[in-house]
Amino acid sequence: MGLQCGIVGLPNVGKSTLFNALSNNKAEAANFPFCTIEPNIGIINVPDPRLKILEGIVKPQRVVPATIEFVDIAGLVKGASKGEGLGNQFLANIREVDAIVHVVRCFDNDNVVHVDGRVDPVADKEIIDTELQLKDLESVEKKIQRLEKVAKSGEARAKKDMGIVLRYRDALLAGRNARSLNLSKEDSDGVADLQLLTAKPVIYVANVEEDSILTGNKYVTALLENVRNENAEVVMVSASIEAQIAELESEPDREVFLAEYGLRDSGLSKLIRASYHLLDLITYFTAGEKEVRAWTLKRGWKAPQAAGVIHSDFEKGFIKAEVIKLPDYQHFKTEQACREAGKMAIEGKDYVVEDGDIMHFRFNV
Repeated sequence: MGLQCGIVGLPNVGKSTLFNALSNNKAEAANFPFCTIEPNIGIINVPDPRLKILEGIVKPQRVVPATIEFVDIAGLVKGASKGEGLGNQFLANIREVDAIVHVVRCFDNDNVVHVDGRVDPVADKEIIDTELQLKDLESVEKKIQRLEKVAKSGEARAKKDMGIVLRYRDALLAGRNARSLNLSKEDSDGVADLQLLTAKPVIYVANVEEDSILTGNKYVTALLENVRNENAEVVMVSASIEAQIAELESEPDREVFLAEYGLRDSGLSKLIRASYHLLDLITYFTAGEKEVRAWTLKRGWKAPQAAGVIHSDFEKGFIKAEVIKLPDYQHFKTEQACREAGKMAIEGKDYVVEDGDIMHFRFNV
């Protein structure tokens, strides 16, 4: 399954600098608003040490990691919901992503001009929230108009949907994001066509100066306090450190560089882990002489759905899945040895895939 995260934030908070550090695509980073107009897209490999383990055992022709697509969406400003600063175009870009990565400025630097002339991460966050809420309110009002006639006729589904949409409207008018309602999946699916921006999962990236990467600062503390009741992830990153890491060619060099800052992981790794956790994603593997590959799926998916991630025909014609756990593969080294030792399970349509499973599917079409 493809995973797409949209990077948003006010102008000059470090969005494009972070994006450039994360991907091979180089978005223009400049000290003025609207530097990014068209969204830049970067496909980023998901670091996973288990791939190296499998590569060492199987020695395949190639190794294919899972990927995340990051979209660098232009900086929003006050009035974006009404089209200010090309806001309508930018908000449409956000509507397409699976999760929002909201970069918030948590550093002082007189040489980088803030669009409002001050550093206040909570105020910055609230500007973005307000613009997204106003846009969502437009969508909700239109939905209410469409539902009113049908609901008055007594149609049960329409009446239920109307109740849900009215709850959304009340929340948005109170300055709350749609995700704060914590609706059941059934209820939210019933009005999924709304595609509400503030219903999307969000990761707040606190962009700090290099000296604060280990301890944080007063701005990070204020942000954490503000979002503590939201169902959101907060990741502390220094975009300038990430930019330097991106210039290093080898993994050993990057490890040495991180160690100099007292870091074990890059901001990229932390951001990807947060994305997987927020979206409740796991990874399974296929392993053969031609290819070792990582595949992303939702936690709780069953074997046929996992097969469908590879190709829809695999899911339609699913017969069974052969499953090996990674520790067993490490110990016995080959599929045949795992099979002979009774460590290859034959699973049917009701098998719930676990993180790290090594799978081979049998199917017919």
